[in-house]
Amino acid sequence: MRERSLQRDLGKSAPFDSPEQEAFLNLIRTASMLAGEFDALFKAHGLSQPKYNVLRILRGHGGPIPSLSIAGEMVTRVPDVTRILDRLEASGYVERQRSDTDRRVVLVSITQQGLEKLDTLEEPVRDLHKKQLGHMPASDLGLLSELHERVRQK
Repeated sequence: MRERSLQRDLGKSAPFDSPEQEAFLNLIRTASMLAGEFDALFKAHGLSQPKYNVLRILRGHGGPIPSLSIAGEMVTRVPDVTRILDRLEASGYVERQRSDTDRRVVLVSITQQGLEKLDTLEEPVRDLHKKQLGHMPASDLGLLSELHERVRQK
């Protein structure tokens, strides 16, 4: 039986326990590789992936949204959106205010400075996506996305 690439990369002499294990480890290995380059890009701009994600969510809404709704729209789960918002607010990228109708609700909006930060990242992010996945045909990328969505449907 032919040794698989991941098996070789991990220095694993025996086959994986199951196809599910191999698929899972392939996902984790690939995600880690791709995320590392984005971590470096965002760090160079004073952000992290979660902070960037929050800014994108806020820009996409086009107006103030409840802070509690941000966590549900994040690409990756983060334990404390409030702390991320604290840091973004300290940097001048977001503003928070209490709702007039329900004082328990905190509304968050992106500032002009936050929009400008996203503008500076637009091209580098697009270029990094192309660098990482541009070698694959659109049909393969579509299939990859479909397979990932099927995994999440369990």
